[in-house]
Amino acid sequence: MKSFDIKTKIYFGENSLDRLVDIPYKKVMIITDPFVVQSGMIKLITYRLDSGDIEFDVFKDVVPDPPIEKIVTGVQAVVGYKPQALIAVGGGSAIDSAKAIKDFALKTGELDELALIAVPTTSGTGSEVTSFSVITDTQSHVKYPLVSETLIPTEAILDAELVRSVPPAVTADTGMDVFTHALEAYVSINNNEFSAALAEKAIEICGVFLLRAFLDGNDTHARQKMHVASCLAGLAFNSASLGLNHGMAHQLGANFHVPHGRANAMLLPHIIEFNSDINIHSRSRKEYLPQVKKYVNIAKILGLQNFNTITTVRALVNWVQFMLKEMDIPLSMSQYGKCTEEEYMSKISTMAEAALADSCTATNPRVANKADVMDIYRNLW
Repeated sequence: MKSFDIKTKIYFGENSLDRLVDIPYKKVMIITDPFVVQSGMIKLITYRLDSGDIEFDVFKDVVPDPPIEKIVTGVQAVVGYKPQALIAVGGGSAIDSAKAIKDFALKTGELDELALIAVPTTSGTGSEVTSFSVITDTQSHVKYPLVSETLIPTEAILDAELVRSVPPAVTADTGMDVFTHALEAYVSINNNEFSAALAEKAIEICGVFLLRAFLDGNDTHARQKMHVASCLAGLAFNSASLGLNHGMAHQLGANFHVPHGRANAMLLPHIIEFNSDINIHSRSRKEYLPQVKKYVNIAKILGLQNFNTITTVRALVNWVQFMLKEMDIPLSMSQYGKCTEEEYMSKISTMAEAALADSCTATNPRVANKADVMDIYRNLW
């Protein structure tokens, strides 16, 4: 028996931030990063809280790839302030931090209840509706995915006003993160009809609006569409989970500080080839792996249908590579240029082991061994 539910109340569309005036909490703590405060974006949140006579404090010590030490600091701040709710304002790092802080703060026994309102400022992670949070052990260079129903935010507010000023490079990385979330959920061994419908819609939106949002940040319609697509993809993978692409991307982030969405995007063409067992040397055959039909379906949604299975899957790979080139995302680690070949190759073995142990990898449609993962990492160079 399977089940599907959406625990988060989602507010979206024009002026959805006005929900903050009416939230049923009188004392809250905002969890965010220094940029949101320094840029003045925080005022879009605080003036509404003031309008609702809601007392608040701000914890702004969030950093990318949230390290355990920062989570501990956040827990101490929350336990000391004793708010009724947390409002996470920022990208995936802020929302993931708030989730972990909430979880650990409740476990101290100092607080009875603590709601979480997620207000994403990027269109990528889908973290505003998922039970996942990823924190980093900076000493061992390992990312730890936390998975618990208690991590799912109480509310999510999707307002395109917050993503209008996101720079093109971040729009590209986060947008491809949305696409990867949806595609991995779609081919996951845990996929179902509900997650598939959400994933298909997220992919359709990416095909139409991602490049538009990248080319013109003031295209509010495209921005709002990608904000919704991010949430749809989050709902899809919260139900179906992800796959090897994310398991491997986490290691690139932990070891070489590759932004998460960018790591996913760079790996995606290689993962589609591995999962489908189709590459530039493939010839037509009588039977294909079950996930191949799903990749073909996605290609059709993107308008890429070709004259046979091999060329259709190849067209999907080529479309991903085209998007990377159009949005100035590196296609390889050598092109990324932040490490030497020797440094990269020396870590492939340990990264492969960590990727296989990553909880995301368990639902990949094709079982990989260490040699397979090492080959993909090598090909990524």
